[in-house]
Amino acid sequence: MNKIFDMEMFLAAVLTGSYSTQQRHLRQARIIQHEISERWQRQTPWAWQKKHLAWFLEHRINQRSDATQYYYLLTVRLLTRRLQKAWKFNRCVRPAAIDPFSLKSANGQKPPSRAKAASGLNYLHN
Repeated sequence: MNKIFDMEMFLAAVLTGSYSTQQRHLRQARIIQHEISERWQRQTPWAWQKKHLAWFLEHRINQRSDATQYYYLLTVRLLTRRLQKAWKFNRCVRPAAIDPFSLKSANGQKPPSRAKAASGLNYLHN
């Protein structure tokens, strides 16, 4: 008989802050637990390795907003502290958006006008 892992009890020793912050950490920790459990069948944080948390940060939330990524990073750091590991996770910074009108093509030609780009012509694949 398997008992459901109690994330709230697991994080109780390291949870600080307002009630809403604690609830956010718990919600995000449960999401992290679910994703790692689905991918690697590791049910509890005690069975996790650094690669599991790194995978979550790099592949599961990489399309989320910067703020969401930051809040998940805080939760991962909280989990790491509770596990008493020296794992370091840094925030991945997305490359800045590239303005296609400031680029020159490989053959040195001028980029297309905004009208051509707006018309649906994909000049990057010509």
